[in-house]
This record gives sequence, structure tokens and C-alpha cells, in this order.
Amino acid sequence: MFTGLVEEVGRIREVREAGNGLAFTIEAETVLEDLRPGDSIAVDGVCQTVVELALDSFSVQAVATTLGRTTFGEYRAGRRVNLERSLALGARMGGHLVQGHVDGVGIVRSVDPREELVLIDFSLPPIIDEVTVLHGSITVNGVSLTVNAVPGPGAAQVSIIPHTWSHTALPELRTGQKINLEGDMIGKYVRHLLRFPLRNTPGSVDSHLLRAWGYERGE
Repeated sequence: MFTGLVEEVGRIREVREAGNGLAFTIEAETVLEDLRPGDSIAVDGVCQTVVELALDSFSVQAVATTLGRTTFGEYRAGRRVNLERSLALGARMGGHLVQGHVDGVGIVRSVDPREELVLIDFSLPPIIDEVTVLHGSITVNGVSLTVNAVPGPGAAQVSIIPHTWSHTALPELRTGQKINLEGDMIGKYVRHLLRFPLRNTPGSVDSHLLRAWGYERGE
């Protein structure tokens, strides 16, 4: 479990083939403290397992499934990535609950500096669009952000404050670039539970669903 509060921006040193996936060696400093092989770490919002450690780097291995669900297949040496170690029980809960399980890939539509802020508009896959609400939470490349606006179906906007802009890899984003997205975890569970009685029947909440959950008496 993570919070979406980036601890450090690392840099990919090496990308190499590993079976049907890819192995990444990532230069870092802060996150190496108390990191051990087998630990979980979020790399641009993707939960990965540390497989090797060195004095100034660590390595992870992304399997074919991960490459198919994230932007990892496009990563090359030199790319800057957002890093966060897993949340320790008892630590302050900043950001929001982040699993590091990417739900889908979006595309940056615009990066618009506005005085001290930067507005980023991006597309949302349907599975994330369904759980995205105004002023709700969303994870973009591992960064916990608040939805600033919902320009229309399948779209969202976030507002980046100076601190976040200077302490993450978000300044690397360009129009047309793909990004890793994770929808709000609580929203995903609510969506699933509300649909469960009618999981084979698409549609919104109606009298049949309410009756199934005991909110209406049958006639």
C-alpha cells in the first residue's frame, strides 16, 4: 500500500530483457534507506518488487502483464521516474490510499502553466472515468492528486502546486504522452458492490437494484 506522496525522483540507468518482460535498474538515494530485496516499491505508480540492491541503485523486473497494462514498455535509460516506498503501519497517512495497481493508461491532452500552478488535462479509460469525481482523488504516474475539473466524459484535469511540480517527475510530461493512472480505491469498491446484484445487466441504480439491496419492498 502507498500514499501517492513521491519520496524521490530516480533515474533509469539500464533497461534489459528478462524472459518475456523487462528488468530496470534505477538510480536512487532516499528510497534506498532500509530497502531490502523483496520489498515493494512504487515506480511511476506501478507496484514492483525489489530484486537487487546496489549502493546507488535497485532493480525491479516487470513481467509481460505489467508491460501490457502500464507505460513501462516505453521506458528507456535516462528517464526520470517517481519513487515511493510502501507505507509503514503507524505512519501519517498523507495523499490517499494507493495500491500501485495501474487501472489503465491515459493520454496527456495539455500542460498549461498558470502563474504559480500548472494545469494538466488528460484522457481517462472508461474503468477510471466511472470512479472519478470532482475534487476526488486520482493517481498519475504514482502521484496522489485531486481532480480539479472534469472537462467532459473520459477526461480529467489536475492542478499542480509548485512543491509537487519541483519534487516529482511531472515536469517531464508532454502533450500526447501516455501516463499510468489508478482510480480511487474506495470508488472502485463502491462501484463493484453497487453493480454486484446486476453484474450481468449493464445500467445504473434503479428500483430493481434498490430492492435487491433491501431499500425497497417488493410489490
